[in-house]
Amino acid sequence: MSVLKQIVAVTMMNVKSIPRRVGSSCVVVIGIAGVVGVIVSVFGMTRSLSQAVLDTGSPDRAIVLRAGATSDVASTLLVDAVATIMDAPGIARTADGSVAGSAEMVAAVNLLRKEDGTRAGISVRGVGKQGFAVRPEVEIVEGRVFRPGLREAIVGRSAHAEFQGMEIGDEIALRDSRWTVVGVFATGGDSLESSVLTDADTLLSAYQRTAVNSVTVRLESPAAFDEFKAALTTNPTLSVTVDREPDYYRRESEDATDIFELVTTFVGGIMALGALFAALNTMYSAVSARTVEIATLRAIGFGSTGVVVSVLTEALLLALIGALLGAAVSWALFNGNAVSLGGGVSSLVFQMRITPALLGLGVFWACTLGLLGGLFPAVRAARLPVATALRAV
Repeated sequence: MSVLKQIVAVTMMNVKSIPRRVGSSCVVVIGIAGVVGVIVSVFGMTRSLSQAVLDTGSPDRAIVLRAGATSDVASTLLVDAVATIMDAPGIARTADGSVAGSAEMVAAVNLLRKEDGTRAGISVRGVGKQGFAVRPEVEIVEGRVFRPGLREAIVGRSAHAEFQGMEIGDEIALRDSRWTVVGVFATGGDSLESSVLTDADTLLSAYQRTAVNSVTVRLESPAAFDEFKAALTTNPTLSVTVDREPDYYRRESEDATDIFELVTTFVGGIMALGALFAALNTMYSAVSARTVEIATLRAIGFGSTGVVVSVLTEALLLALIGALLGAAVSWALFNGNAVSLGGGVSSLVFQMRITPALLGLGVFWACTLGLLGGLFPAVRAARLPVATALRAV
């Protein structure tokens, strides 16, 4: 009999015997399903978070902060600085010839979550008169736009879904006054949808401030960024940093992404180690239970190659079943769900996506564990002397 036929015959015999070892086999399947579930769900959350933040940035927009500030919340720009920024070259113009720039203030308000009633922070962004020209992706999906000079606001679709008191006509308490919600906006699922937008001048007045936090401009083209940045950073009257929006938001998301990846590595590593030991134990038990059977096959002419491949195939089959189970559970429980992170100054609400690439990653790790779990028992079975094994009869 050829080596290939021997492999097929022994492998089929092993696979057919799995139902007789359903208990130990389930240990492997459940262990690997847990590993895949953790890897897929946590990586899914990490990548969905990063994507939501990165989608907020556009390569034809730039954000200007005070030098040394790492975020717009920590930045302050005075009126004179704002005027100088708006006069810089490279900024696009609106249809009426106005500068496509928005001097913005950022505040925060605590609201109650719909799900559990806990308090969490949400950012309130005051935008300039050309704020919607700077961000043309902002689309009003319910109600209308706020009117400048009035204490009105529009809420992002994600914030509207996550928090109480965000319906049209509801009022949000900011400082010593109440602001009426007049509309709901969407921006394609980016992080801006987790905020409230209102008129910058009205917000500055309510908080008794004269300085904004940042200036965001729409450039004539992505290539105009270098000219715009050079004009501001070489101006001796200014002390600012200038970033492309994608670069700024990528930096903003790095800390959260690093934390999630650390959690994934730590928790997933522990679970993977447990699943590996479970696989090793199960496969060793399976080989021990068939010691005489394997020795008999080898005594009548079956080679060790067929034994090794059959054990590895069984381990891979169990791992694949576990991978499919874990991936299916992760997809059913998390795909499309709204996830809210934060709770201090600002929360970020985003939609979790379990992509085919993540499912493939889970299957890859499952197969790796299956191979490692079956390799050593397979080699042991192949090397066991025939005479020693037959004495067990």
